[in-house]
Amino acid sequence: MTRAASSDPFQPAGSAALVGRALEQLGRVILGKPGPLRLAVACLLARGHLLIEDQPGVGKTTLAHALARTLGLSFRRVQFTSDLLPADLLGVSIWDAAAGAFRYHPGPIFAEVLLADEINRAPPRTQSALLEAMEERQVSEGGVTRPLPDPFFVIATQNPAAFVGTSPLPEAQLDRFLLTVTLGYPDPRAERTLLETGGRGEVVRDLPAVLDAAALRAAQRDVDAVHAAPALLDYLQRLARATREHPALAVGLSPRALLALLAASRAWAFLAGRRMALPEDVQAVFPALTAHRLPPRDPALRVADITARILAETPIP
Repeated sequence: MTRAASSDPFQPAGSAALVGRALEQLGRVILGKPGPLRLAVACLLARGHLLIEDQPGVGKTTLAHALARTLGLSFRRVQFTSDLLPADLLGVSIWDAAAGAFRYHPGPIFAEVLLADEINRAPPRTQSALLEAMEERQVSEGGVTRPLPDPFFVIATQNPAAFVGTSPLPEAQLDRFLLTVTLGYPDPRAERTLLETGGRGEVVRDLPAVLDAAALRAAQRDVDAVHAAPALLDYLQRLARATREHPALAVGLSPRALLALLAASRAWAFLAGRRMALPEDVQAVFPALTAHRLPPRDPALRVADITARILAETPIP
């Protein structure tokens, strides 16, 4: 932990080694999903928030809890329901008669990792209560602004929109999520392991912490130090322009989304042990970054198919 927390701007033998160990441990909990696990860790290294979309029972909540345990961060889980109020999440000020003043009782949002489970089962008002927290890393209540912990990550899971009792997330909130991952069904080998062990191969609550908050912040600084050459920035702009001009898309990538793409690409390069981000890093994170940001004009079209064509047709400088 000591080497990972030093001021060296890039330590492949320090913070990157610790992050590699964290990925190995996560891989023993979520079997057969190295791609989504790598995207999840890259999202956290880039100081983003993660949206996990899938049907119940494929490991969404387990992944969120395992991430918090492995990273050594405080963890709170909130089950989003149709009657959940913003105060249930943010906290509330209650009159203290003895003190003659209002006393603030913080909500579960004051955790380093917040799992918003089945976020699209809550009404839009409660979903929107997360906006300030996700963007500004602070909470305003009763005229007082309170900072959130550093690091602060929101990991939200949502069920498919066709499920009963779900409400779509507002576009402004979707844009606050850096990446979207989908776990899907396990492959036959991983599923067989689950059957043979009864799902008890690695108990999440017993996972040791591989990092802590200080080591994670050091790794994030290392990610910030990953070089992005002018040619790579040209490539990012070409991709953004391609999304904005594509006839099948209702909107393209915003400048904020473009900054998010750069941050995620740097994190992916860091996980590969490189000091410089390359076009293949951009291509690796591009589908997960655009999945929730680029609505197609025709609902019958798949965003993944459109973005795959954009990647194939956009030249690399």
